[in-house]
Amino acid sequence: MAEITYFTEEGMKKLRDELAQLKGEGRTAIARQIAEARDKGDLSENAEYDAAKDAQGLHELRIAKLEETLANARIVDESKMDASKVLVLSNVKIKNIQNGKVMSYQLVSENEADLKAGKISVKSPIGQGLLGKTVGDVAEIEVPTGLMKFEVLGISR
Repeated sequence: MAEITYFTEEGMKKLRDELAQLKGEGRTAIARQIAEARDKGDLSENAEYDAAKDAQGLHELRIAKLEETLANARIVDESKMDASKVLVLSNVKIKNIQNGKVMSYQLVSENEADLKAGKISVKSPIGQGLLGKTVGDVAEIEVPTGLMKFEVLGISR
């Protein structure tokens, strides 16, 4: 049984758009590559044909994975969430106690995580360590480089 994953409206739209692109333009492009390679002669010695068929397999695997993710996806209703605790979709402002650096992140599902955009996965060590914390709490989080301590400075939606 697949695990239910929670998304924002924006994240769900991105997944649906990617799936539509893969099923439409993506499949057409792969079919064209296979046809071009097939036209080049003997298929038993045609590396280009083999590469195109491999690409098709990977493409279909990505489509199946996206369909499974969407089948088990739920959009989070932020209006029903407790804003006093760090939960999925919370915007959290934290301070690294060791170096004093202040950072802000939004906790999102694994598929929406993008560190450059300030979105970290709720399944990452830091994301898991922050879940359930309230303003003023100190989270001690075991990361690959050792133990880190973060103070929760603010939580918003």
